[in-house]
Amino acid sequence: MTTKQYDLEERTFTFAKDVRAFVRNLMKDIPNSEDAKQLVRASGLVGANYIEANEALSKKDFIMRAKICRKEAKESGYWLRLIETLGDASLEEKRMRLQNESSELTSIFGAIIRNSESVK
Repeated sequence: MTTKQYDLEERTFTFAKDVRAFVRNLMKDIPNSEDAKQLVRASGLVGANYIEANEALSKKDFIMRAKICRKEAKESGYWLRLIETLGDASLEEKRMRLQNESSELTSIFGAIIRNSESVK
């Protein structure tokens, strides 16, 4: 495993852990609870699929897993946008930081896909 793979594996793990810490502090009404469940699922799948991509049996399998990582990172950003923080400045700052990270992860996986598809 290369250093870059390890760094991204750790980064996706940290993202999932940070999402879980954020969700624990949210108001527990029905919309937030449902959106938070989806967010927790999507954020964890970014890293889980990256681990599977690194163990891919073929280039095609790697690209497919990377595309799932990108999809789940983008979906995480969607759920983060829906969650209500009720004007709590601390929660809003954490949400914005997590949205930024989901956007960066989406871009990173997009670049990995483009680079992998361009190599023959």
